Amino acid sequence: MAKSSVAAIDWVTVFLFLLLVGFGWVNIYSASSENEAFSLADFSHAYVRQAYWILFSIVLIIITQAIEAKFYERFAGLIYVLSLLSLLGLFVFGKNINGATSWYQIGPAGLQPSEFAKACTALALAKFLSDMQTNIKVLGYQVRAFLIIAIPAVFIIPQPDPGSALVYAAFFFPLYREGLATIYLIVGASAAGLFILTLLFNPIWVVLVIAAIMLFILIRNRKRKPKYSRYLLTILVVAGFCFSVNYIFNHVFEQRHRDRFNIVLGKEVDSKGIGYNTNQSQIAIGSGGWIGKGFREGTQTKGGFVPEQRTDYIFSTVGEEWGFLGATMIIILFVLLLIRLIHLAERQKSQFSRVYGYSVVGILFIHFTINIGMVTGLMPTIGIPLPFFSYGGSSLWGFTILLFIFIKLDANRVNEW
Repeated sequence: MAKSSVAAIDWVTVFLFLLLVGFGWVNIYSASSENEAFSLADFSHAYVRQAYWILFSIVLIIITQAIEAKFYERFAGLIYVLSLLSLLGLFVFGKNINGATSWYQIGPAGLQPSEFAKACTALALAKFLSDMQTNIKVLGYQVRAFLIIAIPAVFIIPQPDPGSALVYAAFFFPLYREGLATIYLIVGASAAGLFILTLLFNPIWVVLVIAAIMLFILIRNRKRKPKYSRYLLTILVVAGFCFSVNYIFNHVFEQRHRDRFNIVLGKEVDSKGIGYNTNQSQIAIGSGGWIGKGFREGTQTKGGFVPEQRTDYIFSTVGEEWGFLGATMIIILFVLLLIRLIHLAERQKSQFSRVYGYSVVGILFIHFTINIGMVTGLMPTIGIPLPFFSYGGSSLWGFTILLFIFIKLDANRVNEW
């Protein structure tokens, strides 16, 4: 006998979601309130707006669970196309906020379609990969999968919102799980490594070191009669890439992006300019010590020294007021959520649900890793929120829909054969 839809819901995942949302709101309250009396009637306060957005997210949860699971698979293509149209519409009807045309203004509120496009892309990719004729090991299907991923990212970049576009790299998680050749991951990781090395050192030295490594490998494998042309081609490609890095860095990247990379790489120190946010965030986190200064007792937080502290830099409030132990607890909660989602994805009976599940894992992992790295100064500031935690209705709703569609698919697995 099939379980009821409510009993089939994975309540462990729901519980982790509630913990993150609840603790996120507590820190938003601390970062955005002064010494005034607590009130949920004054919409001028960020914590009040966030509370109502959380309440509306419950409505979204009910809707995602009320819709039949097969709906998401059947209409994945249409949902994807509508999300692309919403991204294109920004160039005509979008409102510019903080230099980015990423929002629709709907009355007093704004809606950011890129936050919802991630779930739509996950559905489209899951639909494509679960097609009986699709074989991700075939180049033609790989190109089509890459296009599904790349098109929304291309629409997002010129808003400009490179941070949200970067998140689409998360879709390599499901592609790899479904059989994409490891060589793509190796090439991607190698390109990123070479990019950083070339920024740190003269490209000539980087190329010479790579050539020396290739020569060493060639000598080691000489008895196997290696194809010398492959080694030569690899060195030529590496050389071409390395010598193009500086041009890309200086002519394609914006000045603010160059500055942020230089600060992270230690090539510049600008604690009062472009590096101000990160520097103040590090001070706030470091000042928290082991157990923190206490709820609403953070001097950096209450003094407003960390810009965007309610949104992208909310983790600095955790570090200051809850200390190392509180920050570690949040990281553990995210890790537990990711592990749980991987477990759920692996127990799916349909490929569509499994691919979508791994897409959710990838998106949450990229957001979590980059945001924490950004706030602690380990990565450049690119402006993406901490899932379920950062202030913002579009962010919270987008992640809620993303997660609870998968919870619905998982609850329906008992009916999949």
